[in-house]
Amino acid sequence: MQKNEVMKNYRFLAILIGAMILGCVAGWVAPGFAAAISPLGKVFINMMFCIVVPLVFASIAGSIAGMKSKKRAGKILGTTVVTFVVTGAIAAVIMFVLMKIFPPVLTPWENIEAEEMGEYASTSDMIVNFFTANDFVGLLSRRAMLPLIVFSLLFGFATNLAENGEGVVTNFLHGLTEVMLKFVKIVTYYAPIAFFAIFAGLVADYGSMITESYGRAMLVYYPLCFVYIFTAFPLFAYFGGGKGAVKEMFSHIARPAVVSLGTCSSVATIPTNMEVAEETGISKDVSEMVLPLGATMHMDGSCFSCVLKIAFVLGVFGQPLTWGQLIPIVLVAVLSSVGMSGVPGGGYIGEYIICSIFFPTQIELAFPILVAIGNLVDPPATMINSAGDYVTSFIVSRFVDGKDWLQKKIAQNA
Repeated sequence: MQKNEVMKNYRFLAILIGAMILGCVAGWVAPGFAAAISPLGKVFINMMFCIVVPLVFASIAGSIAGMKSKKRAGKILGTTVVTFVVTGAIAAVIMFVLMKIFPPVLTPWENIEAEEMGEYASTSDMIVNFFTANDFVGLLSRRAMLPLIVFSLLFGFATNLAENGEGVVTNFLHGLTEVMLKFVKIVTYYAPIAFFAIFAGLVADYGSMITESYGRAMLVYYPLCFVYIFTAFPLFAYFGGGKGAVKEMFSHIARPAVVSLGTCSSVATIPTNMEVAEETGISKDVSEMVLPLGATMHMDGSCFSCVLKIAFVLGVFGQPLTWGQLIPIVLVAVLSSVGMSGVPGGGYIGEYIICSIFFPTQIELAFPILVAIGNLVDPPATMINSAGDYVTSFIVSRFVDGKDWLQKKIAQNA
């Protein structure tokens, strides 16, 4: 029965990949057709976003509300945040070294057009928006994911204090989580059609840009993301799960990786990550806290892109990338990618942070370049971010459930 289930999962994965390839071909040879069918992809993404808001609330709040030990809840949360920061810093250092070896821009640009930067949130607004929304209705949007997570955490702790891990509200939260996951399975049947339309549109919109002046940067970034999956992820999985963890990780990671590539959204990949985490045997209270938090705070791929952006613009302006810049660049990458990625109302907050620190006198020239790079690297960056959320849950499980947690799960299922 288990073998049949594995074959079923890989069959559906093959269908999704086939739809993506066909979509790329359609977008290249018939961009007009790709534009006409783009709504088919938006329907799927919008539906996933509608599912994600109640799922994030129910999973985080329910996980904390049902915990018998408040100490365990605090341990999961603390370990999760530390892991996000450490893995983000590792990713930033890796990209910095690559940028020293393979500079993305060899010849400074002579003519660069300035561009309006538009509106963005002030520092005080960013601090307020980091933790809260204007009202309850403001929480009911994927654009307010960090305030929603903060609200869910507090709601979960309040419920736990009132019901001590058992009660009507706690049971409701657990039930709502299960219902939303079933909802995801229903919507997933539509995914192949959506992925065909999504990738047709991506190639139609960005295919020409990829082959032009940004090509050298993409030749470094795209392969790095796939190398990272097959080198860093196995190391993280082995550290978190020990013997058998790497095999277990690779048997499940393809699904969230493909979904994230198709949707270009870590948030939309939460349901798939929860499914594979459950199949792996990761404790529900761990997965229901780590994965939603990871969708807005665990951004190894974004740390990659942050360093790439800085090195790219330095090259454009004819400025060197020096080893003395390593620490500030890593700190900015972690801050802008891990700490600020989900803040609502911030616009391109990562780009603004980079400009204000490294290019304060050339902001209007640097900003559009940074945005363009961000758009081009978004699919593989999201893949690393989202698939990495699943891998991170291995590390958190080690510190919460013990280093032999996976072996115990495997023994139970044997």
